[in-house]
Amino acid sequence: MKHIFFLLLSFSQLLYAQNDKDNKKLINKLEDHIEYLSDDKLEGRRTGTIGEQLAYEYISNQFKKAGIVPIGDSKHYLQPFEVNDGKQLMPGNYFSVNGNPLKLNTDYFPLAFSANATVRLSESGLLLADSFNIASLIEQNQTNPHYDLQAAIINRATESQKNGKRALIIYNSSTIADNLKFDEKDKTASLNIPVIYITSKNLSDRNSEKLKGNGGLVLTVNIENKKRTGNNVIGFINNNAANTVVIGAHYDHLGYGEDKNSLHPGSEKIIHNGADDNASGTAALIELAGMLKTSGLKNNNYVFVAFSGEELGLFGSKYFVDHAPIHLSSINYMINMDMIGRLNDSTHGLTIGGYGTSPLWNQFVLNDTYLKIKFDSSGSGPSDHTSFYRKDIPVLFFFTGTHKDYHKPSDDAEKINYAGEARVIRYIFNVIERADTKGKLAFLKTKEAGTMGRSSFKVSLGIMPDYTFSGNGVLVDGVSEGRSAQKAGIKTGDILYQLGDHKFSDVQTYMNALNQFNKGESTKVKVMRGKEELMFDINF
Repeated sequence: MKHIFFLLLSFSQLLYAQNDKDNKKLINKLEDHIEYLSDDKLEGRRTGTIGEQLAYEYISNQFKKAGIVPIGDSKHYLQPFEVNDGKQLMPGNYFSVNGNPLKLNTDYFPLAFSANATVRLSESGLLLADSFNIASLIEQNQTNPHYDLQAAIINRATESQKNGKRALIIYNSSTIADNLKFDEKDKTASLNIPVIYITSKNLSDRNSEKLKGNGGLVLTVNIENKKRTGNNVIGFINNNAANTVVIGAHYDHLGYGEDKNSLHPGSEKIIHNGADDNASGTAALIELAGMLKTSGLKNNNYVFVAFSGEELGLFGSKYFVDHAPIHLSSINYMINMDMIGRLNDSTHGLTIGGYGTSPLWNQFVLNDTYLKIKFDSSGSGPSDHTSFYRKDIPVLFFFTGTHKDYHKPSDDAEKINYAGEARVIRYIFNVIERADTKGKLAFLKTKEAGTMGRSSFKVSLGIMPDYTFSGNGVLVDGVSEGRSAQKAGIKTGDILYQLGDHKFSDVQTYMNALNQFNKGESTKVKVMRGKEELMFDINF
């Protein structure tokens, strides 16, 4: 009996030593992945940049080393997609007054919502161009924080066009700055006539008479949408199973903050390395791929997706589900890992979202003796699992919590809790292992969109925006049951563009508008439904 005891003790010690060795190996690999992905030479992995390319080449190589193959007939791991990157001035822009050509961006510029057109007006035809001195508007409203100069210009241009004017020429004779510029990120719909701003340098006497003379007026405006290309990285384990599990993490980050999604208070250009957000999730994706490749889990196929374009609004994951290389009906469930590298050594807190998206999750997603798990039922949130939930696919979202370095240049590799992340990865693997023999999971819709601790909004409409919408306003991709939007009558497909006095042109400006309201307040929301403009009463 004593011999058996010592044999069991020796085996237990051997097993512990082996597990400890495996854990150290996993931690070392995580360090390698995260340190590379968050290195300055990748310049923040902004979608469509050389930094993104270095990242997707690294991920592809890691998949290849682990025996994870491209999916289907593809010989490479990449799935490219286009991102609308705003507007740009193209060659051919021209403006002359009285026969004197003005210099683009120095003497004049078109506003981003100007129509593309060529207009030639002789001296006798100059009355067909409307000139607009915005000085009085600026002076009268300089203390009004809600005044919208752009809206006033758009209204004037619309009126000018109705009155038969072929162009609107704007200038400012006031000493108060108007801050007008060609805004590349402006999503306002193009008007029907050109709108040109002349700088004060070309109006020495600050008088609109400068726009008249013997030479007439000639202008050409040429503005185009600017695109950039992002790339998802997709790997595959084919077990010839009926169903496929998708495991994902976004690998893009903010670059130098060019897309105005940085929370850094300064104006200087600094690399945002995004070690936790989301080199941590990407490293976990690579390691889980290797673990599943050598595992005995054969009842599902596995697709591993490193998404790009998440920081711009879930572009990569939305493109994946709309152009999936496998049938969506064959996807069993999706696991998303976003910011899992900062497990707190005191609280051990791990949030798991999507818990309510299948009635079977409670069989596989269990409490842990070390990890203090907070369950969030919602299938929606500010990360890539949302794109799958919108296709009626069960999801889980793993997240170790927000921190003061979120979306700041200080989110660096030395702040990662590598041992903590290794624990999270093993927990996720155990969930996958427990679900392996249970067949296809049933799907459940959840009641409301979760924010997973990364939002400080006081109120919510209860809509899911289409983050990839490139038009003016916010396209409603889904409406939560029992929330303010549904009660008011807002529907999927509506385009929201104003809350109370606050107009917005995209998701970011919508969130800014939303943050102006408190719980219990009421306002009105303006909506386009097809070609019809509607207004609804909203109670927060």
